[in-house]
Amino acid sequence: MDIKHLTPAYAVSPQIAIEDLTFLADAGFRTVVNNRPDYEIPGHLACAEMRAAAKALGLAYVDNPVDGRVGITPDMIDAQKRAVDEATAPVFAYCASGTRSTIVWMIGQAPNTPSGELIAAAAAQGYDLAHMQPMLDSLYQG
Repeated sequence: MDIKHLTPAYAVSPQIAIEDLTFLADAGFRTVVNNRPDYEIPGHLACAEMRAAAKALGLAYVDNPVDGRVGITPDMIDAQKRAVDEATAPVFAYCASGTRSTIVWMIGQAPNTPSGELIAAAAAQGYDLAHMQPMLDSLYQG
């Protein structure tokens, strides 16, 4: 598993397996956010199976599919931000590569965090999202 910490409170990775949930629980994560739509993955990694396995380990599980066919919606941004804001321990989010989980988090943080900080956090973990700066700047209310 390739966990990339964007902040002490938020980490992302590419697709995980059910057995990775035990590692996440042992590592101190208490909330797992699935940003992949079920149509992208094999059935044994679908939302229902992952939710049941997470629940059995005492993990909160948020299904927030960021669907490339639809684009990122305000509801997706709000769900991701709520998961982070309401968590009492670090939040772990995953998608195919970690990019969607990073982007939806960045947009949710943009009103209160300068774009340069968000872009630098992503870049430090291998996500080159500098092209998002104008959009993030437009959301900043700092």
